Amino acid sequence: MSDLLILTEKIGNIVWGWPMIIMLLGTHIFLTIRLKFPQRKVFKAIKMSFAKDHDSDGDISQFGALTTSLAATIGTGNIIGVATAISLGGPGAVLWCWLTGVFGIATKYGEGLLAIKYRQKTRNGTILGGPMYALEKGLNCKWLAVLFCIFTVLASFGIGNTVQANAISENISLVMEPYVNPHYTRMICGFVIATLIGFVTIGGVKKIATWCTAIVPMMALLYIIGCVYILILNHEYIPAAFNSIIEGAFSTKSIGGGAVGSVMMIAARYGIARGLFSNESGLGSAPIVAAAAQTRNPVRQALVSSTGTFWDTVVICAITGLVITTSIIASPEISEDAGGMLTKEAFGLVPYVGTIILTFGILTFSFTTILGWSYYGERAMEYLFGKHSTILYRIVFVLGIFIGSIMSLAMVWNLADIFNALMAIPNLISLLLLSGVIAKETQHYLWNNNLDEKMEEE
Repeated sequence: MSDLLILTEKIGNIVWGWPMIIMLLGTHIFLTIRLKFPQRKVFKAIKMSFAKDHDSDGDISQFGALTTSLAATIGTGNIIGVATAISLGGPGAVLWCWLTGVFGIATKYGEGLLAIKYRQKTRNGTILGGPMYALEKGLNCKWLAVLFCIFTVLASFGIGNTVQANAISENISLVMEPYVNPHYTRMICGFVIATLIGFVTIGGVKKIATWCTAIVPMMALLYIIGCVYILILNHEYIPAAFNSIIEGAFSTKSIGGGAVGSVMMIAARYGIARGLFSNESGLGSAPIVAAAAQTRNPVRQALVSSTGTFWDTVVICAITGLVITTSIIASPEISEDAGGMLTKEAFGLVPYVGTIILTFGILTFSFTTILGWSYYGERAMEYLFGKHSTILYRIVFVLGIFIGSIMSLAMVWNLADIFNALMAIPNLISLLLLSGVIAKETQHYLWNNNLDEKMEEE
């Protein structure tokens, strides 16, 4: 297993080298400039996310599509992912993660727009869409669409399955360790989670959206309140934390005799990778569910979709990073090398409520992430092999939850990083090559004040 772990780590370092970082962050910045900084419309978009377009085609409401995508994005990437980014890339990784979110709002906007623009309706009235349809219909690249779907299925077993199941079982096994053998706890957790997910996913996207609409707002609010409470306790260390984050993000010091700038590169590598893992801007996952939204035109849903990155990274990841960094400064006994345990140690400094906040956050965030990703993988399987293949996918997906619960954490994260990068590449290509379409639609509906105009469905 150690040899396989080393191999996956090497592959991860290759796919997340400078070419991938430049491609991802470059797409964020390019779309931000070309679309005239759509980040300026984020608060208008938040207000719009609560509106309903009942007279429009779609399987779920705009808010349902948003909460389902948020369910898939607000997961361990916001809690454990930020901690591992700090552990591997230093405090500076927090800033790179945050910047990825700020500029990623434009990319999430573009993804949502293309999802509605190129979606299609099946004979039974179901709405299907996502990057695979944009690649096929917009660019006439069926082969690239197929590759995207293959990578999506693989990614669903990494970011959306094994990582989340591992986080839940790990957290519960630590709590129950004095009473129950951790191995048995993990197995029981895997069985229970798999059973619950199997039950919910039987109902399809409408049932998934119903669960996510009920759970996501509550879990996010409670977690933010908990983090704010910790920051109040650590308020005197906040200025030092900001200084540490900024210095670490742009440090020109070398590590272990490496080239000048290697500290910055490592911070950027893990900050951007974990940023993508968390907000999924550029990954191409959120547009799959955005395509099912009831919306009058592509830009309305694009605006709503963009708020997902705002909530996920600009708010939640930033707060988590600040909580961890202030806790490290306040308590030197907490090691930056603690990895996945770093968050637990930081929250454990708060008497009585710290562990409860973290445990509740991990359980709810991870569970809903699995729900959202089960839908993404299912739609990719349907594109590849037809509707009947989704039954087999659900069975294997549920089995993956059990396996993820007992796997090595390092192995799980390595595989998740690799699959994320492979999935992002075809989607980023579609965003860049179809940026003219995105700009044209934005010009018509947003800058010409036609947001209430209803598009004609193909």
